Amino acid sequence: MESYLKKYIDIIKSRGNSDMADSIEKTAKDFSGDYLDSFSFADHEIGLLFGNVQAGKTAQMFGIMCAAADYSFPIFILLTTDSVTLQTQTYERVVKDLSDCGFCICGELDKQKFVDNQLKKPAIIVLKKNSKVLLQWYNTLASSSFVKGNSLFVVDDEADAASPNTLVNSQRVSTINSRLSNIRDASIGSVYLQVTGTPQALLLQSSISGFRPSFTCYFAPGNGYLGGEFFFGDDKSHIHFIDQEAVDSDVGLYQATLHHLVVSSQIHLTGGKVCNFVIHPGVKKASHTTAQRKITDILCRMESSINDPAFINSLKNAWESINPTKAEKVPFETSYEFIREMLSKKQIKVLVMNADTSISEGEYNSGCNVVIGGNVLGRGVTFPKLQTLYYTRTAKKPQADTMWQHSRMFGYDRDPGLMEVYLTKTLYKLFADINAGNNSIISQVERGIDKIQLFYPEGINPTRKNVIDMKMVDLVTGGTNYYPNDPDNDSVEKLTSDLSGFESTGHYQVSVKMILQILSHIIPSEDFNMVAFEGVMKAILANNPMEQGVLIVRRKRAVTQGTGSLLSPNDRALGDSFNGRVVLTMYQIEGNLGWKKDNIWVPNIKLPDFYNYYDVH
Repeated sequence: MESYLKKYIDIIKSRGNSDMADSIEKTAKDFSGDYLDSFSFADHEIGLLFGNVQAGKTAQMFGIMCAAADYSFPIFILLTTDSVTLQTQTYERVVKDLSDCGFCICGELDKQKFVDNQLKKPAIIVLKKNSKVLLQWYNTLASSSFVKGNSLFVVDDEADAASPNTLVNSQRVSTINSRLSNIRDASIGSVYLQVTGTPQALLLQSSISGFRPSFTCYFAPGNGYLGGEFFFGDDKSHIHFIDQEAVDSDVGLYQATLHHLVVSSQIHLTGGKVCNFVIHPGVKKASHTTAQRKITDILCRMESSINDPAFINSLKNAWESINPTKAEKVPFETSYEFIREMLSKKQIKVLVMNADTSISEGEYNSGCNVVIGGNVLGRGVTFPKLQTLYYTRTAKKPQADTMWQHSRMFGYDRDPGLMEVYLTKTLYKLFADINAGNNSIISQVERGIDKIQLFYPEGINPTRKNVIDMKMVDLVTGGTNYYPNDPDNDSVEKLTSDLSGFESTGHYQVSVKMILQILSHIIPSEDFNMVAFEGVMKAILANNPMEQGVLIVRRKRAVTQGTGSLLSPNDRALGDSFNGRVVLTMYQIEGNLGWKKDNIWVPNIKLPDFYNYYDVH
C-alpha cells in the first residue's frame, strides 16, 4: 500500500509546489525519526511544532499527520480556534488536500460517519475549540468501543490561543483546557501536537500543567517568504517611519494610501487580481470607525484632485519609490490612468473587520481593498497580496505573542519591492525586539537546547499572565547583580588554578562559554537559580557562539557570609559599565568569615541590561 505521506507529497507536487513538497517531506520524516519511532502507543506525550507566522504551517501539519498515519495512528483530531469561519476553512482545506490520500474526514456534525467508519480508514475530525463541541465529541469518543484501545493524534492549531488554563492562578481549570484534557485521556495513549507561530505561552507552562511541550520541532520557511528578518532586520528600506504628528494629522495615512493605489495599479496591470492595504489603528471599535471615516475622506479628496498637478506629482513620487521584482514596472502614465479609473468608479473597497462587522474572505480576495480592524486582524486570517500596512496600535503593556500575530504582512505572495510598512519608531523597536526574541527561540531549538529560555526587553511581556502559573515562573532582571548567599565549590584548588592567569585588577573580555565553564565549579545555595543563569547564557550562545562576556577576578576579599552585600562599590560600578554583556565577578574570600570553605570562590552574575529573563520550574 502506498504511504499516506507519499500520496500527500505527490498531490503537492502535482500543483507545481515542488519546493513546498520537499520542505513538507523533510519536516515529516524528521518528526517521524525523532519522535514517532520511539513512541510506545501507551503514553501521553506533548510536542510543539512551530514556524514563522504565515509560513505554511497548515501544509506542514498535514504532512506530519500523514506520516503518523503511516505509523498506524488511526484517529486524528484537528483543533482550530473558536471560529465558525476558521473551522469551516480548515475542514475544506483538509478535504481538498487529504481526501485523495485515503482518510475518513469528519466535520463537527459527522459523529455517525466517524462511528460507522470503525477505523477502516484513519479518521480526521476537524473541531473548533468550543466548549459544547468538545464535550459532544468527548462523549462520542468515550462511548466508542474502538477508541480506548488506540492512540489519538491531536493537532492543536494556534495552541497558545485558547488551550492553556486561563484560571491557573486561581487554582481552577478553565473549561476549554479541561475539555481538551478529557479528550486526550479518552484513549490509552496520545501525541498532542501544539502548533503555533508564537510559542511563548506554551514554553512558559509548568511541568505540572499537563500542557508543557516535552519536545519541540521547528520548520524553516521556504523560498520567497517575507518574515521577521525582512521587515525588522537591518534593512529598513521598506519601513516608512511616521511620527505622532503625522498620525494625528493623517499625513501618514495619506502617504500610505498613495502607496497602496500605485502598488494596486502595478499588480493589476501585470496580471494580478488583488492588492490589500491593512490599517490597524487599535483595539477599540471607535478607532476602526474613525479610521474608516478618515480613509473614505482621503479617497474622496484624491478623486476630486485627480487632475491637480500637485496630486499627480505626489502619485509620481509614490510610483518612483516602488521597485517591483515579480513583474516589469508599468509606466507612470499607465498607472495614473488606472488609478484615475479606480477613484472615479469608486472601485476601492473599504472594509471593517471587528466583532460587530463580519466580512467574508471573498471580499478581500480580489480587487483593491482597504481593511481596517483590531484583534480580528490577528491569528487565523490571511490577506493575499498584502503590500501596505499602516500600524499605529499601542498598548500599555505590549505582549510579544499578541503583537507578533498582528504581522499580517508576513507571507509568500508579497513582492518585496512593493512592500511598505508605516509605523512609529517606538513600535518598530518593539517589533524588532520581539523578532530578536523569536530568533533566540529558533536558535535554541535548532541547537538542541532542551530548556528554552525566553528573554525580552523591559516593558514587553512574553504573553498574557493569566495563562502562566506565576508561582512557577522566576523572573531574572538584566542589569541586576545576583550572587548565592552560601555557595560551595566542587574544588577550590581547580577554580584557583583556572583563574590563576587573571590578575586581581581590571577586567578581561572572555567568551560566555568560558564563563559557563567557571560556573560549573560552583555549587549554588537554594537562593540562587544557577539553572536559570546557565540557561540564559546557553540561549545567548545559541544566537552567537562567539558571544563575549566580561570576567572580573578579585582575591583576598574580606566579606562576611550573610551580610547581604558582596561587591565593593568600585567593582559594582565597573560591572555596571558593561551594560550589554554578561558580567561574572569572582571573589575569593580570605579568612574565617562564615563561608563553607577557606579561600572559597563566590560568583556574582549580571546579565545584559534592559532585559527580563523568564525561567519556569
